[in-house]
Parts: sequence; structure tokens; C-alpha cells
Amino acid sequence: MNKAEVKTRVTPPGLVPGVVSIALMLLVWTVASQMTDRPQTLPAPWQVAARIYALAASGELWFHAGMTLYRVACSFALAMVVGTALGLWMGRSRSADQWLNPALIIMLNVPALVVIVLSYIWIGLNETAAIIAVALNKIPVVTVMIREGTRALRPDLDEMAAAFRMSRMDRLRHVVLPQLAPQIAASARAGISLIWKIVLVVEFLGRSNGVGFKLHMLFSSFDVAGVLAWALAFVAVMLAIDLLILRPWEARANRWRSDAA
Repeated sequence: MNKAEVKTRVTPPGLVPGVVSIALMLLVWTVASQMTDRPQTLPAPWQVAARIYALAASGELWFHAGMTLYRVACSFALAMVVGTALGLWMGRSRSADQWLNPALIIMLNVPALVVIVLSYIWIGLNETAAIIAVALNKIPVVTVMIREGTRALRPDLDEMAAAFRMSRMDRLRHVVLPQLAPQIAASARAGISLIWKIVLVVEFLGRSNGVGFKLHMLFSSFDVAGVLAWALAFVAVMLAIDLLILRPWEARANRWRSDAA
């Protein structure tokens, strides 16, 4: 094993540029906070960090972030299941695609705020409305990605499955889903960032807990340090989920491409 291989194993690719990029952003933030005439408008990074520590120590951060994560997880699971099923159906059936495509285009272009408001009006100010509103905003995106991936499936594998008289469930499990794994993983990574932002809007408008609710309360009092503390704390949680769960999953899903090459 040469020195280059050892260095690559010790230092993950992209780690150093990422750390340097974050350090530069913190530097710009620090300089900007010291140049403003109103420190309460743009608090320094250490002030926001102290606020995050206080929220974590009191337990308030864990409760409200936990409620937001619960809504993110439920909405994400619902959107992925329904969107994957619709994408498979539309990608495999031309008639289904022709019938459902107009509705899909409409849902892609309806503003998220409209969907949230209508869900609260029609269903009520409850968890069901919040989760459905978020999922409805994500389902069309997942559907489009899975539909396009389904259209690119290899026909020779379908012919092989038919020749071996595989059942529909076996064909889905052993032939279709392995080929769609990259599209599913990509839609999951793209979707999680969209979903948690919409969840914050849902909480801002109609829930009594969660990060979005806290942002609403802090906005009313113009507490910029509190807004930044809650936002950055939850961004850190979502980055951890992306780095530790979704990104490795996407890498495994795309491994067959490098092996085939």
C-alpha cells in the first residue's frame, strides 16, 4: 500500500475543502457581525453558539427538534412510498402516464403555501394535516424522478424475468427495484432537504411545538440570535442525517455503475 492510498483512507475525500469552506463562512460572519452598528441585528457566531448550548442544556432544543424530526420522518416516509408507487406505475404504463401527467404537472406548480393552508382548512389544525401537507409537496418530485428512472429500465432483464416466469413481487424485488436504487436514493437525498423546510413552514403556521413554532415566537420578538440558534441547530441535525445515512446509501446504490465500468 503506497502513501497516497494511506492518506486517502485516513482523510475522507472532500473533508478538508468542506472544513475550510465552513471556516471561511464563519470568518465572514464574524467580520460582518463586528462591522454592524446594531449587534442585535447580526449577533456573532459565539453568541449564537452560547444560545444553542443554553437551549440544549435546558432540554428545550431536544423536545422541539424531536417534534420536527417526527414530522419530517412521517412526511418523508409517506412521500417516498406514494411517490415511488406512482412513478413505477406511470413509468410502466403509458395509459397511466397519460391520465395522471396533467395532475402531476399541476401539483408540481402549486405553491407549497397553498397546499399547507388548504390542508389546515380542510383537515384541521392537527398532525394529520401537517404531515399530509408536507407529503403532498414532495410526492410529485419523487414521482417524476422514479418515472424517468423506470422508463430507462433494461428491457432484456424484463424479458429474462418473463422467461423464468417470475411473479410480479419477485420481479419488483429482484429486477426493478435494484435498477431503480440510484433514483430512489437521489430522490431521498433531494427530498429530505425540501421536506424539513416545508415542515418548518407548517409548524410556523399552525403547530404549537417544533422548530418552526419556535421561529414564529422569536420572529414576533425580533430575536435574531434565537432564530439563528434554532435554525443552525436543526441544520446540523439534517446535515448529520445526510452525511451518516443518506449519502452512504446513495453511494451503495450507485456502486454497480462503477463496478460495471
